[in-house]
Amino acid sequence: MLLLGTMGILIALFFIFDLNQYLTLETIKARQQDLHMLYNEHTLALLAGYAAVYILSTALSLPGATILTLAGAAVFGFWTALIVVSFASSIGASLACIVSRYLLRDWVRSRFGNRLQRMDEGIAHEGPFYLFTLRLVPVIPFFLINLGMGLTSLPIRTFYWVSQLGMLPGTAVYVNAGKELGKIDSLSAILSPSLLASFVLLGFFPLAAKKTLAFMRKRNR
Repeated sequence: MLLLGTMGILIALFFIFDLNQYLTLETIKARQQDLHMLYNEHTLALLAGYAAVYILSTALSLPGATILTLAGAAVFGFWTALIVVSFASSIGASLACIVSRYLLRDWVRSRFGNRLQRMDEGIAHEGPFYLFTLRLVPVIPFFLINLGMGLTSLPIRTFYWVSQLGMLPGTAVYVNAGKELGKIDSLSAILSPSLLASFVLLGFFPLAAKKTLAFMRKRNR
């Protein structure tokens, strides 16, 4: 109850103080030079604070992960941002999954039960391959995947490493876009239709490979 109360207070404060106004493309672009100066003067402190905010926002399923990713790339550079965002997003997603599984299971099931039933069936039949496919295809909200996987029997450690591996290509795309923050006018400009189609094909590849191998083994038997 204490943990749930703390989470509720943090989420309420986020919206009461309208902190989402700071997680906009315009705000980040306007403050880019200030963030660069802060990074040069307090490198480790800013990296640690950035990672903590990213983990917290992901764990609480708050909006703004895309803006945080772009901002990190614009300030830290490609490789540093890629490493920090990759680990922070995976840790935050795992925490969200844990919260869904052990604290909010009944609420998540009542709120998203019909939409998440297919996830449960996919994990039952395909295991980690199904989660890997969901992570590679950036058309399903990541927060919904985090909550939905909490209702399945997938081990948290498996959820973590599959998420980190599956989210890496998409993270790299957004981090690369963040390097050219001044040229981005909208978030929709980052994912072109051709790039989105490539992610879809890439996402279904592991499942297709598994099905093919299973068919070959069955045929050989």
